[in-house]
Amino acid sequence: MLFKKFFILILLVLFSFSATANTPKSTGKYKNWESFTAQTDKGKICFAQTIPTKRAPASIKREKSKLFVTFRPSESIKDEVSLTSGHDYKSSTVTISSGKKRYSFFSQKNFAWLLDDQEERNFIKLMKRATNVIVKARTTKGAETTDHYSMMGFTKAYNTAKKTCG
Repeated sequence: MLFKKFFILILLVLFSFSATANTPKSTGKYKNWESFTAQTDKGKICFAQTIPTKRAPASIKREKSKLFVTFRPSESIKDEVSLTSGHDYKSSTVTISSGKKRYSFFSQKNFAWLLDDQEERNFIKLMKRATNVIVKARTTKGAETTDHYSMMGFTKAYNTAKKTCG
C-alpha cells in the first residue's frame, strides 16, 4: 500500500513533465488553494493542493513544497493527505502542527503521508478550521526545514475536488 501511494503521488508530480500523460486541469482556485482533476490509465483522480506561504531556511536548496488531499475513486481512495517539502526526508521526521494539535507523518523519499484513514479524517477537520499549519521536517543530512501553509480556501478546494471525483 505504501508503494502504491508513493507511485500515484509521483505520477501527479510527473504529469507536468510527460508528453503522454494528461496534464492536471484546474477545477477552481480558492485563495491559497486550488483543485485539479486528471485522467490516468487507472481512472480519474482529483486533488486539492497548496504551496507554502513561507519556507525556511532559505539556505537549503530544495524543490517545490506542496500539501495535497487526493481522491482516486477507481481505487476506492478518498481524503488521502500527503505532502512534499521539496527534499528527501530523513526517516519518520515529518510533523504538521496547528495550535496544540500535532500530527506525525511517515515518509518515503520526498513524500509523506498520515498513517491511517482516521488520522486523515481528523487532520482534514483540523484543516477546515485552522488558519494555517506548519510542517517541520528533516533532510537526509539532518537539517530542519519549516514550511508554513495557509488554510484560506482549503474547504472550497477540498469540496470541489471531492465533488469532481464523487
